[in-house]
Amino acid sequence: MTSHQIRQQFLDFFASKGHKIVPSAPIVRKNDPTLMFTNSGMAPFKDCFLGNLTPPAPRVADTQKCLRVSGKHNDLEDVGLDGTHHTLFEMLGNWSFGDYFKKEAIAWSWELLTDVYGLEKSRLYATVFEGDAHENLEEHTAAYQIWLQYLPKEQILFGNKKDNFWEMGAQGPCGPCSEIHYDTRPETERAKGDGAKLVNVDNSGVVEIWNNVFMKYNRKADGSLEDLPAKHVDTGMGFERLCMVLQNKSVTYDTDIFAPYIQHIEQTSGIRYTGSFERSAKTDIAMRVCADHIRAVAFTIADGQLPSNNGAGYVIRRILRRAVRYYFSFLEVKEPFLCTMVPILAADFAHVFPELQGQVEFVTKVVQEEERSFLRTLESGLKRFDNLEITDNQISGQQAFELLDTFGFPIDLTELIASEKGFTVDMVGFTAALAEQKRRSRKDAEKQVGDWVNPMELPENQVEFVGYDELSVTQAQVVKYRSVQDKAGLKYQIVLTKTPFYAESGGQVGDTGFMHFGKERIEVLDTKKENDLIIHFVDKLPETIEIEDVFAQVYIERRQAISANHTGVHLMHAALHKVLGTHAVQKGQSVDDKRLRFDFSHFQACTKEDLAQIEQLVNRKIRENITLLEVRNMPIEEARKTGAMMLFGEKYGETVRVITFDAAFSQELCGGTHVKATGELGYFKIVSESAVSAGVRRIEAVSGTGAEAFLINENTQLHTVKMALKNPKDLQKAIEALQDEVKMLQKANETLLLVQAMSLQSGLKTQVETINNVNVLIQKIELSDAKALKGLMANLEKEVGNAIIVFGTIVGDKPQLSIQISENIAKTHHLHAGNLVREAAKIMQGGGGGQPLFATAGGTDATKLEEAMNFVRASVG
Repeated sequence: MTSHQIRQQFLDFFASKGHKIVPSAPIVRKNDPTLMFTNSGMAPFKDCFLGNLTPPAPRVADTQKCLRVSGKHNDLEDVGLDGTHHTLFEMLGNWSFGDYFKKEAIAWSWELLTDVYGLEKSRLYATVFEGDAHENLEEHTAAYQIWLQYLPKEQILFGNKKDNFWEMGAQGPCGPCSEIHYDTRPETERAKGDGAKLVNVDNSGVVEIWNNVFMKYNRKADGSLEDLPAKHVDTGMGFERLCMVLQNKSVTYDTDIFAPYIQHIEQTSGIRYTGSFERSAKTDIAMRVCADHIRAVAFTIADGQLPSNNGAGYVIRRILRRAVRYYFSFLEVKEPFLCTMVPILAADFAHVFPELQGQVEFVTKVVQEEERSFLRTLESGLKRFDNLEITDNQISGQQAFELLDTFGFPIDLTELIASEKGFTVDMVGFTAALAEQKRRSRKDAEKQVGDWVNPMELPENQVEFVGYDELSVTQAQVVKYRSVQDKAGLKYQIVLTKTPFYAESGGQVGDTGFMHFGKERIEVLDTKKENDLIIHFVDKLPETIEIEDVFAQVYIERRQAISANHTGVHLMHAALHKVLGTHAVQKGQSVDDKRLRFDFSHFQACTKEDLAQIEQLVNRKIRENITLLEVRNMPIEEARKTGAMMLFGEKYGETVRVITFDAAFSQELCGGTHVKATGELGYFKIVSESAVSAGVRRIEAVSGTGAEAFLINENTQLHTVKMALKNPKDLQKAIEALQDEVKMLQKANETLLLVQAMSLQSGLKTQVETINNVNVLIQKIELSDAKALKGLMANLEKEVGNAIIVFGTIVGDKPQLSIQISENIAKTHHLHAGNLVREAAKIMQGGGGGQPLFATAGGTDATKLEEAMNFVRASVG
């Protein structure tokens, strides 16, 4: 069977058992503080298990895109080295939310694997939980008895907590599990040893293909377990491993899932893939890394997460750069290459994950530019490597760490280049530097979250949000509350039965306001979502929290300004389509009461004419005072038929909210707040347009009172400039004349500085001294222009030769230090101007650096300038 057939048979089988087939959730977890990525099939249903959200159906099945590259489940460093680990993978799953339990789950697992897929029963092994006395968890005898109906006891094994008690993370739903393993070894190998002894042994021929988790508990912040409101079934079957077994392959990379990409890599690189898993088979490892990593990168970008320098974006950038390192170093590919696989990937998954096919040009462009950027960084890193100051033929641990931290060089690449040059690497020092960085990162991210206190049961499993219609509520009650301690201090969180507060979502900032608990007033500092709970961040907890008449009020003026800016985003999005084209779709937004920021796909800067057209079109729609048409709970299929704009990377339910401002102009699916008519915006003004990343532009704008304040400020500045220029009739001509005058004066000043430098040169030559056969000139001089100073030093070095020249200057009240070294002196005396000036600058409470032959530094303590200069003198001596 092909992989497409295998996937479809799974979904069809569980549909026949009464399961609702649902689409994959996005990879990035937007409202879950405990998870950065969807790392398992159950993550999107987390709140259903906890009882905070009504599930889409009692029985559900799907194939979920998962990513395991951070946190507890991190497979990144194993990818490419073995035949079963991946960054992105599909998790086939069937779920029961308080419906069926162990008996049905195990029976259907057996039926699908043996009757539908036709797997050999003698090759199957099941594991069950042996219990854990420390946590007072009993042996999973019920699951064992059910398995005895299908397997002999020799093929049913008891496993420990590590293997047979599944937990998503440090907190959250969990429970005992029953894994299913399959012996993939040929008969000759099976005859040599019992497969039962190879279950849960890494790199064996017996692999886990399915896990049935029986969700019974919730792991609390203190590590203890509490019972969930109901018992659930959460199963996960690794699609790639299943295909490996059914297609009679020994590794997942040999299945038809990965074969097209490895073939493409072979054709591009001209290198044959042998399928070796020896650590020395670098080209094979590189091909597997590239074939795997492009999936993670492409699908995550398609789900709305662009590569960046922080958070989830940084993880994606790391994955991409890991692949680039491998093909650059071992496949001799020096041009962007991963991007060429995006169209192949998009076409292959169009029927199951269509979001990539719908953005194939955009994703290709983003990947290409990310590759191009890092390839330049790699070249810079190699130059940096060549300029390292090597002692005793060993690269220090700190230098190796700098190459990793600054240039993205993995330690194995540093070791490889070092060995080619006859050097070694101080691995002990590198490990210590890396550990220190991780310690700092952990400390920065430390966050202690208390357990929820539940004064009452949540009615109908959800909080009622009334903020579209009301900005205050009475007779609300506290459902949950807890404290959170992080580096910013202690915070408190409250969940109410009903609330008018909009929680930060879709780029719109959360509401602020206040609550009254009797006569006690509590300030609401922010509102956010945690999964599907609306969390109010408050300055303190009330003295009496269990009252039945909580009053909650949103700050009205702030909400009105936010709503105006959000409507401005919709109008601008529609205008972008009219002016630039329908490819200009949202890639991110941020809306608050001060301004709106909108990121969109476009491959070049917007012209002044484009921006003027966009602005004019939005303002025309504002003057038309178009009334808001809002439809709530529209079936998703009906919304699609209307042509309403849907955003890639968003998770939509069975019903959606459609916001329309003129059906022929702006119609979008949106959960945010909006004005009742466009006229409430008053005026819309674009403030800036800039690049965010490859293929993504950003417009910042203001509306309403924000636009009014912006125009007043602009007009005030213009008036000030006019007055400074004595109110000329033609302001532009007056400014151009002033610019010409400044250029003329600058040229005159440069001439004077050159004369000053030349007059200094002859006198300074007489101050040269010889130290260890080196001509040394160390002087404090009065020449503040950096260009003239650098020219003076270059001229002196040519005249004197075999020299080290050090000049100290005071610019304003700040000390400056410059070092010039002759090339032959730098080599014979192992001197590096950048390293010297960096150490000297520390004396002046400053910093700096530069090239081996010329470098500069600045400081804050001018009294230490002479001491810094003497430090350089001592280094020469």
